[in-house]
Amino acid sequence: MTPKEIAQLSATELAAKIRSGECRAEEAVAACLEQIDEREAEVGAWAYCDKAYAMDQARRADVLRGTGQPTGALHGVPVGVKDIFDTADMPTENGTPVFAGRRPTRDAAAVTRVREAGAIILGKTVTTELAVYHPGKTRNPHNPEHTPGGSSSGSAAAVAANMVPLTLGTQTNGSVIRPASFCGVYGFKPSFGLISRTGVLTQSPPLDTPGLFARSIEDIALAADLLSAFDPMDSWMYPRSRGSHYEVATSDPPLPPLVAFVKTPFWDRATPETQEAFGELRDALGDQCEEIELPPVFASSETWHRQIMLADLARHFGPIVEQSDKALSETLSSMIEEGFRVTAVEYNRARDQCELLYAVLAQFFENCVAIVTPAAPGPAPAGLTSTGNPIFATLWTYLGVPAISLPLLQVEDMPVGVQLVGPRRDDARLLRTARWLVRRLAAS
Repeated sequence: MTPKEIAQLSATELAAKIRSGECRAEEAVAACLEQIDEREAEVGAWAYCDKAYAMDQARRADVLRGTGQPTGALHGVPVGVKDIFDTADMPTENGTPVFAGRRPTRDAAAVTRVREAGAIILGKTVTTELAVYHPGKTRNPHNPEHTPGGSSSGSAAAVAANMVPLTLGTQTNGSVIRPASFCGVYGFKPSFGLISRTGVLTQSPPLDTPGLFARSIEDIALAADLLSAFDPMDSWMYPRSRGSHYEVATSDPPLPPLVAFVKTPFWDRATPETQEAFGELRDALGDQCEEIELPPVFASSETWHRQIMLADLARHFGPIVEQSDKALSETLSSMIEEGFRVTAVEYNRARDQCELLYAVLAQFFENCVAIVTPAAPGPAPAGLTSTGNPIFATLWTYLGVPAISLPLLQVEDMPVGVQLVGPRRDDARLLRTARWLVRRLAAS
């Protein structure tokens, strides 16, 4: 295989080839580094990448495989990590000069799981400033004059540009789903509490959710299995039996699934072209899709989510402003100031309303297995001063439900993701439905 062909493989495909001996880890890493050399100046996906260290890890992985000892499910596969996950052997600077040169002493729990599976951490991908809204240097691989989305901008762009087959990201509002949609890759925000956040920058504990970017649903399912081990250090995780996401996701549904097309209360913020594309998608699904309308109260989720997020930004980032001589952006500073004005009554009411809304939403899942809705208002906007509007992810993040963006549509020659949403803690079945949807549309 040529380096270009290797760099285009999914993580599961690459892992299988390394396992069989058809490809060495050194070849896989070299192929990804070649793509970085070719496209990084244009895309700017990486905050840190030590190529010599990456190649040394690859050679060690090949030596280990040659000894015949057991290897992990991602042995030799290059992986990128958003630069808010602590890494003991690389800087973690959180997208701000405030943390320039910061060197953690231990890995984040998710990074530990990835390493235990044999993956090679290629480097740290660009995040927006403290993983909020102020953009980093990353550009959209499909058109460098357009935003890649945020805050997991580098993670999405690196997969889209064939620099790496799998990356870690996070979502507190729309930071996985939106960049996945804009960059045309698979992006998965699991149920709140599925993946540990120990060693990850804290923005808002009731909302922060680690996620994944990949080239296939199989990649997502495999990585979800590896990352979902219970971590008692993260008190927001829920204990669960370790059923296989991969086994369920790659199986066929016992019956053709019924999905619900939901415009959400924010439909008027989608571009006319995106509305038309989703109308065609709904028609293409025929009897397997039923359009439903959420009650008007769901529109308040935008306000309630914002109150929680901004109050928590003020709590966690306010001390940074007070203690550092490095200035934060005007965008983030104004959000922190607004967060200080959120009252305790408003914050607690916003938390309480989440459970009431989910009780209503859960009733819809009694008849349908998943909700189909836009991942973003449209294709990635032109310009690099904004990361785009996260509104089509806000509700689902607020409710803590699993969501995945599928790269199935194009509008104005740019990718637009189809977002599939499932009930809480039913991630594996959501991935199975997503795989069914991708195959169904490919066959039509």
